Amino acid sequence: MIKKPKSRKWFIVVGLMVVSSLLAACGGASNDQSANTGSGSTGDLQELKLVLNWFPKSQHGGAYAAVEQGYFEEVGLDVTLEPGGPQVSGVQIVASGSAEFGLAHADQILLARNEGVEVKSIAAVMQSSPQAFMFHEGAGITDFEDLNGRATYVQPGVAYWEFLKGAYDLSGVEELAYTGQHVNFLGDLESVTQSFVTSEPYMLEKEGVPTETLLISESGYDPYQVVLFSTESYLEENEELTKGFVAAFLKGWEYYKEHSDEINEIIHEDNPEIALDELADEADKQIDFIFGHDATENGVGYMSEERWSLLIEQLYELELLNEKVEASQIFTSSFLP
Repeated sequence: MIKKPKSRKWFIVVGLMVVSSLLAACGGASNDQSANTGSGSTGDLQELKLVLNWFPKSQHGGAYAAVEQGYFEEVGLDVTLEPGGPQVSGVQIVASGSAEFGLAHADQILLARNEGVEVKSIAAVMQSSPQAFMFHEGAGITDFEDLNGRATYVQPGVAYWEFLKGAYDLSGVEELAYTGQHVNFLGDLESVTQSFVTSEPYMLEKEGVPTETLLISESGYDPYQVVLFSTESYLEENEELTKGFVAAFLKGWEYYKEHSDEINEIIHEDNPEIALDELADEADKQIDFIFGHDATENGVGYMSEERWSLLIEQLYELELLNEKVEASQIFTSSFLP
């Protein structure tokens, strides 16, 4: 275990906020014993909070690296990382002013704006989504319509499932609520469950259960998986601060790419329920999702109007949006380095 810097602050999260299923964050399994991570004694530093979209995992490695390497302090900020979870809505927390920045899925940002919550994305952590359906090896699933006739565990109301049901004939699927547990999946070799290719397959492989996956993105539904966001009013009133925050955050991702084992030790301290080998596997598998695709040429954090406009169109066609909005209302690249 790495010795914590003397200046780091650790305290237990309290006052968790309940979130609707449409705004719930998804990710790997953990529990609610995670602690907050702060960058140190404040001095003349401005204190800020970044609320994560789930319990600490490798998908938060860049934020942890930015704290540990002092990148936030270099731009005058004392940043606390507040863990998310199944009963925590980062969107609600940021909208209420209890945190300045948050992490969420791109479609969650759109759905929040549809409800009148004026949040805006300022950087994309993952260019593509690792969300997938997982099934037992040899199940013979090569296309989404192969889910018909099978018990399929999926979180009720999630946008990608609504999209799939509109794009494919899935009338023969036995749709069951995903609970985060895999007991029923393990007991039924013909069943299917939602997962992330960066997480659950490796965990089950360790238990001697070989699996295969089908990425949701192969359907054409591929929103930015994790985006950094704040409220529109905060961004307007704190332009220079936000530029510094984003630059430090993205610099942290560059460090994490090369030093994930070091930072994973710290993530593991905050979330001991996820093993170091699991963090290492996730860190390796997420590299292409973060640094590949459009980020290869444009850099980490890149977002395009085309991608956001497509997502707006998809959610509008699903009748999940009351009206089409301009992509410029949902995201801005003005704070990227």
